[in-house]
Amino acid sequence: MRTTISMLCCTLAAAVPAVPAAAENLILDEIVVRGQRESPREESLTIREVRESPARDMGEALRQVEGLSYVRKGAIANDVVIRGLQSDNINVLIDGVRLYGACPNRMDSPAFHFDFAEVEQIRIVKGPYDVENAGSLGGLVDAVGKKPKKGFGSDLSFTYGSYDSVNASGTASYGTDHIDGLLGYAYKYSKPPESGDGKRITEIYPATSNNRYRLGSIDSTAYEINTGWARFGINPTDNSRTEFSYSYQDADHVLYPYLLMDADYDRTHRFNWSYRIEKLSPLVSEVKLQAYWNRVKHLMDDRYRETSNPDNAVLMYRTFLMRNYFMSTLAETETWGAKLNSSLAVGPGTLKAGIDYYNRGWDATNTMLMRSGTDWIYGDSPMIPDVTIHNTGMFLEYTLPLAERLKLTAAARGDLTRAEADRLAAGRIATLYQPYYPGRALSADTDFGEASGNLQLTWTPITGLELFAGFGRGIRTPDPQELYTGLQRMGSNWVGNPLLEPTVNNQGDVGVKYATDSYYVNASFFYGYLHNYINVTDLPDPDGAGPLLRARSYRNVNATLWGGEFGSQFSLPANFFLKASLSYTRGNNESDDRPLSEIPPLRGTMALRYDVDSWFLEVAENFADRQDRVDVALQEQETAGWFTTDLKGGVTYGGLSVYAGVNNLFDKYYFSHLSYQRDPFSTGAKVPENGRNYYLTLAYRF
Repeated sequence: MRTTISMLCCTLAAAVPAVPAAAENLILDEIVVRGQRESPREESLTIREVRESPARDMGEALRQVEGLSYVRKGAIANDVVIRGLQSDNINVLIDGVRLYGACPNRMDSPAFHFDFAEVEQIRIVKGPYDVENAGSLGGLVDAVGKKPKKGFGSDLSFTYGSYDSVNASGTASYGTDHIDGLLGYAYKYSKPPESGDGKRITEIYPATSNNRYRLGSIDSTAYEINTGWARFGINPTDNSRTEFSYSYQDADHVLYPYLLMDADYDRTHRFNWSYRIEKLSPLVSEVKLQAYWNRVKHLMDDRYRETSNPDNAVLMYRTFLMRNYFMSTLAETETWGAKLNSSLAVGPGTLKAGIDYYNRGWDATNTMLMRSGTDWIYGDSPMIPDVTIHNTGMFLEYTLPLAERLKLTAAARGDLTRAEADRLAAGRIATLYQPYYPGRALSADTDFGEASGNLQLTWTPITGLELFAGFGRGIRTPDPQELYTGLQRMGSNWVGNPLLEPTVNNQGDVGVKYATDSYYVNASFFYGYLHNYINVTDLPDPDGAGPLLRARSYRNVNATLWGGEFGSQFSLPANFFLKASLSYTRGNNESDDRPLSEIPPLRGTMALRYDVDSWFLEVAENFADRQDRVDVALQEQETAGWFTTDLKGGVTYGGLSVYAGVNNLFDKYYFSHLSYQRDPFSTGAKVPENGRNYYLTLAYRF
C-alpha cells in the first residue's frame, strides 16, 4: 500500500532548535505524525534519523523502513528493493521525474544519480497502488527535492568516518513572496571499506582469481563524487508557481567488487520544469504541468583487475593487451518526457486525472579482446543496440468518502508502449538471437498495451484504530536489456528475448494501525501473484560445434510473493523511547516449483533511546535470519543469519548539531543476502557488509 517517507521538515522544524529544547518532545511529535496524522498506508523516516545515520546513499537510508532492503555491489550505489522486487519492477523517481542508469549491470541505479542533500521528502508506495506513473509493478520511490523557504537559509553538514570516508554538503537559499532560489553542493569520498574479517572489500577474491584487484588498486579510492544543483521558483500569482531545477553529478573511480568491471566515470545531467496552479474554480482544485530531460553517460572497464594486467603470466592474451583494459563498456541513456495532472472536486469525492509521455533511449557498446585465429583483437559489440522506449499513458483516481469513517479509492491506468532497437540489424538477429529461439519470428521492434488499477478501502471504527484493505493490478513492460541485449564472449553469451510479455502483478494487501499520543503499532500483510514474471534463464548451446555458446537470457514465469511488515514506536517512562520493526517476504517460482531468486530473508530491528533536553544516546540491535530458499538453477547461494549492534549519540545547541556513532560494534563478519548478483557480468563473489565502523557528523543550520 502507499507509504510516505517524509523528512517532515515543516512538521518537525524544531529538530534543530534555536536554543536547547526538550528533545523528547521531538520524538513524541514523530510518534503523533506516524501514528495519527499519516494514513495507515504511511510511514516516516525523519530528517533526524537520516542526519544521525552514516548512510551514504538512498539504499542504505531506506533499509530502516519495513519491507525495504538493498543490493550491495560495493561501497556505494546500493540498489533499492521493495518486498523482494527491484530494478524495473519498481520505479525510482526524483521530483516525479523518470531517471535511469546507463550501466547494463546497474552499477549506477537511479537512486545513485542524486545526492541525499538534495532531498527534502521521500514518498514510497509499496505494491501496485501507484497509477500516476507507468510501470510501478511492485512499488514506487519518489524523492522530492528541497525547496527554498522565505528569507535567507543555509545548512552545512560534514561527516567523517572509517575508511577515510567523507560526506560533505552545503545549501544556500533565499526567498520572497514572489521569487526564490537555492544552490547546493555535495562531495563524497571513501577508501575501500573493511569487513569483519579485517579485509577490504577489494580483497574478497582468492589469489588464483584473475578477477582480483591489482596490487596498486586494492587500497585505491572506492568512490569520489561531486554533485551540484540549483532550483529557481517564481510565484506569478497567489495560486500559481513555476519551478526550474538543474543538477549535475560527476562520479569517478567507483569500485564494484561485485562485478567484473569498475566504473571509470558517470556523468549525469538532470533538468526539470513544472508549473502548478491551484483553486482555478470550485471544480478544478489543481492543475500541474511538468517537463523533464536527463542524460547519463557511463564508462566501465577492468583496468584495476588482473584480467587487464600484461604481467599476469596466466593470461593467454597478455601480449595482445594494447590498451589498459581487457574489456570495457561505454553506455549512455537519455530520458525525456512530460506530464499533465489535475485534481477535481467531483461529487462528494476527489478525482485525480492525468496524461503522460516519456521517451527512454539506451545505447551501450562493449569492447573486448577476442580470439581471432592465433591472434587476439579488440572488437566492438552493440550490447544494448540503441533501444528506444516510447510510452503514453492516462490515469484516473477517485477517492470517495462512503461514510464519516469509511473511505474508498478506485484507480485505473492505461498505457501504450513501443520498443525499437535501432542498431539491431536483421543479420545480427539471424546469427545471434534466432538460433536460441528456433521457429519463432523475432523483430527489432515490438508493441505493448497495458491496463492497471486498484481499489483501496480505509475504515476508522474508533479513534486511533485504522483498518485498510486493497487490491491492485500492476503491469510493467520488459526493459531494453531484457528484450534486446546481445553480447558474445568467452564461456557464454548474453542475449535478450524479444518474445517477452509484460509482467502482471495481482496483489492484495490488508493492514491495521493503532495509535495514541505516546505510541503507535502498524502491521500489514500482502499476497501477490505475478503472471509472466521476467526471470533469468540459461539457454543451451544452439549449434553444437558452431560459433555460438550457451547463453544467459530471460523468460516469463509465474511466481508468487507474500509476506508482511510490523512497525512500532513507544514513549516509555524516564525519557526512554523504544522502536521495533520486522519484515518478511517469501517468493516462489510457480512455473518451475522452486524458490524465487533474490528474495531477502526475515529481518528486524529494535532500538532503545534515551532522549532528554538537547542530547541523546541510542542502542540498536539488527538481525536477519538465514536465507536457505535459493534458486540453485541460477547458482544462487545460501546466506547465514546475523546479529549486529549499533550505538550512536548526539547533542544540539542552537543551530549546531553533533552526532557520533559506531555501527557493527562487535565487528561481525556477515553478508546481506542481496549481495548476490545474477547477471552474466557478476563474478560469483559476494560482497560482505562493513565491519566495525565509526562516524562523526557536524551540522549547522542558519
